[in-house]
Amino acid sequence: MRLHLLALLARGPAHGYELKQDLEQLLGSAYPQPNVGQIYVTLGRLEKTGLIEGEDIEQSSRPNKKVYHLTDAGRDELRAWYEETADEPRVRDEFFMKLALAPQTGLADQISLINKQRRQYLNTMRQLSKLAAAEDRDNRVAHLLIEGAMLHLQADLDWLERCQEELEELE
Repeated sequence: MRLHLLALLARGPAHGYELKQDLEQLLGSAYPQPNVGQIYVTLGRLEKTGLIEGEDIEQSSRPNKKVYHLTDAGRDELRAWYEETADEPRVRDEFFMKLALAPQTGLADQISLINKQRRQYLNTMRQLSKLAAAEDRDNRVAHLLIEGAMLHLQADLDWLERCQEELEELE
């Protein structure tokens, strides 16, 4: 969340609730809705580390609000983040560990595990399809997020099929 907030502050100063709304509008309903409390805690931490600075703004009919802006250190942190590549191979997949360890324990059948996981992926795929249909057509970012999730799910479904074929050959 910290780098997401830094990225939003790179375009200009904002307060916490504004940042929450911006994230929701940008990512749509497919992405977990940010908790405003978590946003303010994260902003406090970013301020303590010198990546952002906050300024209290007086409001006549409301409590004061704190508006944050990015510091040079924050901009440097953000640039470094954009330079990094995402390295997320799924070799520590929890499901695969269940599948691999099931024969050792005798507590679960591998094919049953595969079928259960397949049903879960298919249910998630249906939910994502509904989200895509309900999402504002103009929100390309949200649609790309949903599409990416669906493509990952399809790859996971294909992999489950491969696992099942391999295990059935061993029987």
